[in-house]
Amino acid sequence: KSRGVFVNKGGQDNLMTYVFTSPDPTVTQVAIGDYISSNAVDVISHIDGVGDVNVFGTSYAMRIWMDPGKLEQFALMPSDLISALNSQNAQVSAGQLGALPAVKDQMLNATITARTKLRTVEEFQGIVLKAATDGSLVTVGDVARVELAADNLTVKSRLNNQPGAGLGIVLADGANAMAVAGAINAKMAELAPFFPDGITGVISSDSTPYVRASIKEVAITLAEAMVLVVIVMFIFLQNLRATLIPAIAVPVVLLGTFGVLSALGYSINMLTMFAMVLAIGLLVDDAIVVVENVERVMHQEGLPAKEATIKSMAEITPALVGIGLTLSAVFIPMAFFSGSVGVIYRQFSVAIVSAMAFSVLVALTLTPALCATLLKPTEHLHEGTPARKGVLGWVDRFFRWFNASFDRNSTRYQGAVRQLLLRGKRVMLVFLLVIGGVVLLFQKLPTSFLPVEDQGFLITSVTMPSGTSDAQLELVLQDITRYFNAQPDILRVFSVAGNSGNQSSGNLYVRLKPWDDRPNAEQSAEAIARKATRDLSRIRSARVFVSQPPAVRGLGSDAGVNFMLKDINGLGNDALRAAKDRVIELARARPELASMRTTDFDVTSELKVVIDDRKAAALGVSTADINNVLSSAVGGSYVNDFVHNGRVKRVYVQGDAPFRMLPQDIGQWTVRNRTGDMVPLSAFTSTAWTSGPPQLLRYNGSPAMEMVSNTAPGVSSGAAMRAVEEIMREMPVGVGYEWTGASLQERQSGAQAPLLYAISILFVFLCLAALYESWSVPFSVILAVPLGIVGALLATYFRDMSNDVYFQVGLLTTVGLASKNAILIVEFAVQLQDQGKSVFDATLEAVRRRLRPILMTSLAFGFGVLPLALGTGPGAASRQAIGTAVLGGTVLSTLLGLFFVPVFFLLVRNWVNRKRPKETPPTPSVDPSLSQQGEP
Repeated sequence: KSRGVFVNKGGQDNLMTYVFTSPDPTVTQVAIGDYISSNAVDVISHIDGVGDVNVFGTSYAMRIWMDPGKLEQFALMPSDLISALNSQNAQVSAGQLGALPAVKDQMLNATITARTKLRTVEEFQGIVLKAATDGSLVTVGDVARVELAADNLTVKSRLNNQPGAGLGIVLADGANAMAVAGAINAKMAELAPFFPDGITGVISSDSTPYVRASIKEVAITLAEAMVLVVIVMFIFLQNLRATLIPAIAVPVVLLGTFGVLSALGYSINMLTMFAMVLAIGLLVDDAIVVVENVERVMHQEGLPAKEATIKSMAEITPALVGIGLTLSAVFIPMAFFSGSVGVIYRQFSVAIVSAMAFSVLVALTLTPALCATLLKPTEHLHEGTPARKGVLGWVDRFFRWFNASFDRNSTRYQGAVRQLLLRGKRVMLVFLLVIGGVVLLFQKLPTSFLPVEDQGFLITSVTMPSGTSDAQLELVLQDITRYFNAQPDILRVFSVAGNSGNQSSGNLYVRLKPWDDRPNAEQSAEAIARKATRDLSRIRSARVFVSQPPAVRGLGSDAGVNFMLKDINGLGNDALRAAKDRVIELARARPELASMRTTDFDVTSELKVVIDDRKAAALGVSTADINNVLSSAVGGSYVNDFVHNGRVKRVYVQGDAPFRMLPQDIGQWTVRNRTGDMVPLSAFTSTAWTSGPPQLLRYNGSPAMEMVSNTAPGVSSGAAMRAVEEIMREMPVGVGYEWTGASLQERQSGAQAPLLYAISILFVFLCLAALYESWSVPFSVILAVPLGIVGALLATYFRDMSNDVYFQVGLLTTVGLASKNAILIVEFAVQLQDQGKSVFDATLEAVRRRLRPILMTSLAFGFGVLPLALGTGPGAASRQAIGTAVLGGTVLSTLLGLFFVPVFFLLVRNWVNRKRPKETPPTPSVDPSLSQQGEP
């Protein structure tokens, strides 16, 4: 009977694994596996969001073990037994007595029941195979041993070396892991009271605690960012009322952003929460710009709050709109990329663009209203201003010192900018060096897909030589389990032997203790995995590899490098295996790679049965009967089903163990010829030893082997992939490879990144060109972008991090921030030039006015992302990756941009207006405070 084709809508990895055990030694693994297969699998499968349920165990089956000697004694073959099973173990629908159409006045109507499925061992033993002329019967029990045994004979599961069975629950595509895990736990709690006495279930592995803990850490980071941003605003504004206004904007914008995410079907996850943390610093920038400018107008022109707000908004509305469009233009292209990288990009894009849109809307509506209502004329504390008493006096003295220092440095800054404006060509030479540094750093920065996180879980694969018995494999698995249980940071170990259908391989799923119980670096998942791999190398009879799960579950079997070694030209299995051995040999000599291996099984011994068709024909034996005897006696046959405890189970026929252990055992099975005589297989067959693969794998139409390698300590996955590419260049013609899993996504993301950067910068340029109806203004802004990029690259390089997807998101955020700061200067310079000032004077006045808001917004944003860059705990690697890039870009784009952007604007405007190369202003137009510095 055929098992058919199964299609499952789910990924490769288990969302969670439940393991069931019993302290009662009389409760067998098969009994536990049968119970959960019958009573838990269907219930869990029907939960919305569950894609598939894998059973790490086995249910019951009716096993009929044939004896070749007894079959020969009664002139029977396995096919006779199978035919009897099909005819006598059947469900017959006999209809109804008195069913329509019926005779007139029919008074009786009843359902007719005839033969039904058999249920017990005794009933199967009583199946009649043959009747003699004297009335005696030959039954199944006369020629075979019948027992209720395991359906799958290779799978054996243990939890901490205690026999049991497990359920591996796979998440359906697009389902929410947290919601599905909650529903599964609730359903298991409902089922628990009905478990048989002694059977208990525990969670062996679960990916949701990592997700939950990571989101919690990001939420804490979000709160820390808000506090730091408010502190920075208060230091600059020095007014609780003024500080309150941007602080009010934060929850309003976040609430609106979460509303958009909900409407679009997105969830609160690490990616959207990352976007919220980044948005905190960006969204208060708009409100800060409004408040700072209103206060400046009130202070310099003596206007009341309402009139000052009206005048201020007329000045800064174009800048606010330009900043909003610029930041949106940076992130919008991310939403249209495909693949796994596109999923990550898209969530960032939607969250940040929504936050930016709400931020600009609030800055143009709510913030001006609050300014007109709450702000009052105040004076910043300067030297000579009397301080208050007590704690407030300390605050006043700090503000007085801060303002005096800021004023002094502001004057120095203006003088420095003036000198740079007079030396534009030299500044551009330095700028070219910055661009060269960007190119060099991009080449030197290692690449990867995503940072490998400590998910509190390890995967251990065990492979033994072909032909290893299941007993030998179990001994090794139990030895490894004892090793892990002796380690202080291990919570529990779930081992599965033979789950791949091969009795020489197994896996152990190791759950670590919570992250709070493992605070030290040597207690991290990576450190534990490396130590375990080293310690377990003492097991000479098996290959043992301990690894972490991939950064994105479902992309590969573990973290590291994944690819398919392919036989493209049909060279044959021997050539493919030789290439595999060569790859592993070359990988051992590469310092970037560690533990290169294949998930394919070694070549196994094969006993080839050679049938002499001429002899068989001469003896009157049918070829079909020969094939049937071989497949049924040695391989076993799934015949049909029976009912056990209300559930349908399978019926198998196979030769009993003593009659299929040695090559000569095959010859004692007999086949009935045309005359009814029983002819042994040894009369027309011979055997020969050979070898071959236990399974044949094809990938994209070509024979293939899956290859996996860990990366060496301190080596990025990008460097490891380049090492693999160099190794593959030494392979013979016809042997190729394809990246899979996370390696494939990394290669795709690396190819998409330059296009993403180019499109984002182009979008920024076009938006600014449309807004200002000018090419020179956006060009001045775009020139500031490399200043932020070099900062992000330097920070990432010196922290030994990689160019991964999170770095790319941070880099785009830096592009937006650098553009925003440039817009604040350029926008005011354009306004002042329109009022009749020269380009030189307009530029100097713009940097004087915008220094404070630029520093305030940049510091607020920088301190907002500081908790990301310094993150610890679950998900820390991802937070550090994005936070480091953004923080480095923020610092350098601000420090360099304050000096370079004025020069860019002056040079570009002079070039566009076709004026003389350097416009030197008349001396009276220079700030008197700078006159002592002179001109060169």
